[in-house]
Amino acid sequence: MRLVQEKTGLNQFTGYGSDWVGVNQVPLRGSQIVTPDAVDAWRPGGFDDLQREDFARVLDWRPELVLLGTGNRIRFPALALTRDLIDSGVGIEVMDVGAVCRTFNALVSEGRQVVALVLFG
Repeated sequence: MRLVQEKTGLNQFTGYGSDWVGVNQVPLRGSQIVTPDAVDAWRPGGFDDLQREDFARVLDWRPELVLLGTGNRIRFPALALTRDLIDSGVGIEVMDVGAVCRTFNALVSEGRQVVALVLFG
């Protein structure tokens, strides 16, 4: 699906598919961390590969909210994996990748400090 890009100077999702996302018109494959001003590869190769350290790393961006996209279907990680986020007062929402893309764009346009975590597989 193609999304409309707003001219904010910040990262925006501009498309997504079953195994990719587009950020500022650049297609990306594999797990990604996307913030309003950064894009970085994320270690886990898929949902079953998630570790507590993967979520703890996200705290470096000082988010107020983390959006976790788990591919084409919603899968909730074990509470023990997200404990560092919860203990730091950071909210985490789990949704499919398309919903993450749309929600991220809306929150960035509102000036929110949001981090999107995108997983496939």
